[in-house]
Formats: sequence, C-alpha cells, structure tokens
Amino acid sequence: MFDTFINRLEITGTLTTVTALRISKGRSTEPIGSDLPVIKDAFGRPLIPGASFKGALRSRLESFLRGIDPNLAANPAIEAEWSITNERLNGSNGIKKEVEEELKQYPEKERSARRDSLLTEKIINETDLASLLFGSPWIASKFQVRDLTVQPDAWFGQYQERDGVAIDRDTETAADGKLYDYQVVPAATPFDFKAVVENAHDWELGLLMIGLHQFETEQIPLGGGRSRGLGVVKLEIDKMRWIDVEGHPEFLLEYLKKLVMGDETAYEDAADYKDEWVQKLIDRLNNNISQSSPTQTAQG
Repeated sequence: MFDTFINRLEITGTLTTVTALRISKGRSTEPIGSDLPVIKDAFGRPLIPGASFKGALRSRLESFLRGIDPNLAANPAIEAEWSITNERLNGSNGIKKEVEEELKQYPEKERSARRDSLLTEKIINETDLASLLFGSPWIASKFQVRDLTVQPDAWFGQYQERDGVAIDRDTETAADGKLYDYQVVPAATPFDFKAVVENAHDWELGLLMIGLHQFETEQIPLGGGRSRGLGVVKLEIDKMRWIDVEGHPEFLLEYLKKLVMGDETAYEDAADYKDEWVQKLIDRLNNNISQSSPTQTAQG
C-alpha cells in the first residue's frame, strides 16, 4: 500500500481554543504546582499531541459510519469487535493460511513475489473503512498529524489554575479530601496544525473532509473536562496542497524537481477536489447500504 508513491495531501492551518483546554499529562509529582498540569513541550509551552487530535477525529467519524452500518467501523478497544482479529489473521484457518493455499497454484519461483500482494489484498478486503484510513494493528495509517505547537507570538506564558472536587454520589456533596486543582490553556490560544495523507483513495479523502469540517464547525471537543465546557476548539484550514501522480511517472519527476526548488506549483489546490471526494464517499456508502438492505429486510 505504501511501496509506491501515488498521491499526497498536505493540510496546514490553525487550531484555536474557543474555551479553555485541558490535556493533562497525569498527576504531578512536584511538591509545588498544579495537581494536574497540562502537557508541555521542552520550552514549557502548551502542546496538543497529534494523537489526541487524530483520536477525537477518528472517534467522531466512526460514530457516523456505525450509524450507517456497524460493520463500517470496528471497535479498536475490543479485539473481538475488530474486523480482523488475531485469530482471523494468524489462526489455523486464517488469512495467512489462505494465502499459502492460493500460492500453491503458482510456480515455486513466483510465490515469494506474490505472497505480499495476495496478503495485502485479503487484509484490505476485510478491513473496516475507518481502519483503512486511520490504521489498525494489521494495517498502517494513511493519515498523520503532527503534534500541535502553540504559535510563539501569541503565547505569553499564561496558564489558568482551576479547582475541582470529587462528588460523593450518596450525599451529592463534596467528598472529604477530594479537592484538587488542575491547569488549563486559556481560550483564544492558537496552535499550528499540520497533517499529511498519503496514497488515499478518493472516498477516504472525502471521509477526512467530513471529519475536518466537524473541527471547523466546533463540533469535536478535545481533552478533559468537556462536560464542564472545556475543550471546544475551532480549526481554520489555510492550505490543502494536493499531488496525484498515479499512472503518470512524468508528474512524479516534475513534482520532485519543483519540491527541491521550493516551487509551490508542485502542488494543486485540493479545495478544487473537495466536493468530488465527498461525493465519492457518499457513493461508496450508498453502495454499502444497497448491498446490506436485503439482509436487513430478511431479518426484519
């Protein structure tokens, strides 16, 4: 899936906190300071891990996909609900065994070259849609997000300290000895956003566009304390740069040349393809619905 360069989408923008943000690194061991400090970089500035952004995005898109068909998005936290379990991959009747059986029809000198392509094809065919884009234990992610670093010119070294208390469920009052404080990043703090997608299909890019739109419209919160109103963020995308060289080696040569020279014309503006990608996703999902409808009707 990644052994040949096909396409690349680079996304840059700004993620701004609409309300205070709390992404904690865990309880502090320092004798003085906040009980629950936020994650910081080496310079003591706030940091949003790329994994936090990606996880929130994936979770929202999985909920949409499951609303269409539960099989479209596996539960990454429970192996029994994976689209491909370890037993299905490595078991006595698993995918790897199936591949070895299929290889017997080819001359022995060809088997080594065909093994990887056959295994990859079978894994892709059985992998849920969410995992094809975001990755799983058996397939690499096509979507990468850098850690989001605060914009230096907008950061003045100010954190906010807030008090918290655990509530006794029986008395519905503050539990004894459960008072704590936690640190938050103030509202209106901007972070640099950078993400890359490689070798994605059009429908996968459409799925990503829908997810990013959720961040653009403040629909996906980040971090802890969300029930208290924390973690509302807004994404503003500045650029979406796109290159597609599939079937055109001359495009790849031109792209590499311009890339080294710092020529921005190496890329196209992906905004021109956004509607097309989303439509490809809708077509893919409509096809899935039409295929599953007879089974649903029979069960009803």
